Amino acid sequence: MTGTRLAGKTVLVTGAGQGIGRGTALALAKEGAQVVLCGRTKSKCDAVVDEFESFGGVGLSLACDVANRADVDRTVAAAVEHFGALDGLVNNAAGSVHRLLADTTDEDVDLCWNTGAMGTLYMMQAALPHLRESGGGSIVNFGSSTAVMGNAMFGAYAMAKEAIRGLSRVAAREWGRYGIRVNVVVPVAMSPASEDFSRTQPDRFEAMQNSLALRRVGDCESDIGRAVVALISDDLGYLTGDTLMLTGGM
Repeated sequence: MTGTRLAGKTVLVTGAGQGIGRGTALALAKEGAQVVLCGRTKSKCDAVVDEFESFGGVGLSLACDVANRADVDRTVAAAVEHFGALDGLVNNAAGSVHRLLADTTDEDVDLCWNTGAMGTLYMMQAALPHLRESGGGSIVNFGSSTAVMGNAMFGAYAMAKEAIRGLSRVAAREWGRYGIRVNVVVPVAMSPASEDFSRTQPDRFEAMQNSLALRRVGDCESDIGRAVVALISDDLGYLTGDTLMLTGGM
């Protein structure tokens, strides 16, 4: 274990089997949190839990489709049954479609909306009574730089991601009385999609990277995950209803 800032806390991370979810889970576990990793492909989450062994981390892997409310309810209940409490929630899971707005279909919108906005809502509602019982806690939801910037080809995804930011602000207002903080992270990181972009379109990727003030795309664990640790911990205990732009100066 490399730290103890989150010792004794249980945090659930969705979409934890790869990319930002994996990096966040690793960062949380290295600070002593008991991490519940969930995703549609449980084997990916299992592999991340196996990584915890190298530093003595504690994790639980669960299969969950966040677009299914009953599945979400079962997952949260299983997490609390296993660890006895829930102190934090990180909503990272989301599906994405890349298509021009004029060609965007109902199916595109449904995918992004159900896995993104609705999945985030389901998880927050399921977690609420347990966070209240713990005396408060922290929820971190993920927005997207493509939505903030209005990037072409991301219409359906942008709809869902900006809805998550609105939802987070409302939850911060309504749940602050319980000591629950709700914030959003907008990341630029080497997710699987970014890695694919760098391989298939290296020139465009390099141009994008050079447009960032820091001239590099963020690391999922050290740049994004460690910031989530700060949001889950008491270090940023007075921050709620806000958006943290982790975009390297985009």
